[in-house]
Amino acid sequence: MNLILWRHAEAEEVAATDLGRALTTRGRKQAQNVAKWLRTRLPDDAVILASPAVRTIQTAETLSDQYRVVRELAPNASARDVLDAAGWPNGIAETVVIVGHQPTLGHVAAKLLGDSDASWPLKKAGLWWIASRERNGDEQAVLRAAMTPDLV
Repeated sequence: MNLILWRHAEAEEVAATDLGRALTTRGRKQAQNVAKWLRTRLPDDAVILASPAVRTIQTAETLSDQYRVVRELAPNASARDVLDAAGWPNGIAETVVIVGHQPTLGHVAAKLLGDSDASWPLKKAGLWWIASRERNGDEQAVLRAAMTPDLV
């Protein structure tokens, strides 16, 4: 399975609710640039899951109009919530893109790649592409790519 953890792009600081915060002009550009990079590498059957926050939905929409909003991916979700939504390590699909938030995505990456309870930092609109594999009977997580909007 391929699990892509994609943090939402830059969002406005203030809105009526946290879930209502929209992307800034800069955030839209960040998301579009990373989506362009990602789109050329994703299989057609990739499943895209987004938090119910406006900023994550807007980020996902730069990649595709085929995404699902998953309430359990809202801000302050747990790493377990993300892994369950994606079906890690076998996957609800061969490739799952999670469009979500910090520090949750950092917790997922640290858990899978470092066997740690820490939260690794991830820039806005940045992503980690993690693959599951089996080696000698052991499940492993392998980093396939890390991307930030300033590298695209």
